[in-house]
Amino acid sequence: MAKAVGSEPAPQLPLSRERVLRVALRLADQGGIEALSMRKLAEELGVKAMSLYNHVANKEDIVDGIVDAVVGEIELPTLKTDWKTAMRQRALSAHTVLLRHPWATMAIVSRVNVGVAMLRYVDATLGCLVEAGFSYAMADRVWNAIDSHIYGFTLQELNFPFEAAEYSAVAKDYVAMIPADQYPYLNQLTHHVIEGRHDGLHDFEFGLNLLLDSLEKWCIQAQESIA
Repeated sequence: MAKAVGSEPAPQLPLSRERVLRVALRLADQGGIEALSMRKLAEELGVKAMSLYNHVANKEDIVDGIVDAVVGEIELPTLKTDWKTAMRQRALSAHTVLLRHPWATMAIVSRVNVGVAMLRYVDATLGCLVEAGFSYAMADRVWNAIDSHIYGFTLQELNFPFEAAEYSAVAKDYVAMIPADQYPYLNQLTHHVIEGRHDGLHDFEFGLNLLLDSLEKWCIQAQESIA
């Protein structure tokens, strides 16, 4: 008797480190690092938990792997343009990627990251700055200053307790706690938000531009002092 069409189960994809990390990344994006476990990962992959150890050492190895996968999504800087444009595009790309993976920023800043993508990312950043004329020491300070802005702003944006559309209403709720006789300037700023004269939104590019403009001025002054 011929078998009924569709009676055979679809062939299962072979297990590999790449497949394990791909599913782990999806789980982390959905529920954070806390939601990621070897048991849950095995269930998602349709395998026994012990079989995962043929491809990853443990959960820490998995987190290292998915952190590196996230970093690999960030646009690498090049000197096809000037260094300032390259660093600006790098920062915008990093901020976009980290918002797409809400768990990743804290994972990056809290662990030693030596994956291939991270090493390539840092090397390209340093290379861009050094080739633009920065000393190695200054290039190191520059990219760390930019990254502090990226990571700090991203964490604040991801964890801020209000949505942008709520700012005016929240300002009305809190203004009574900010009496004008005690906090005159903060009170006035709050009224600006309430009345729509200021949106109160934090602006990633505003801070980034301040930082890059200051670095550009420093670079010009440093070159003039050498000349």
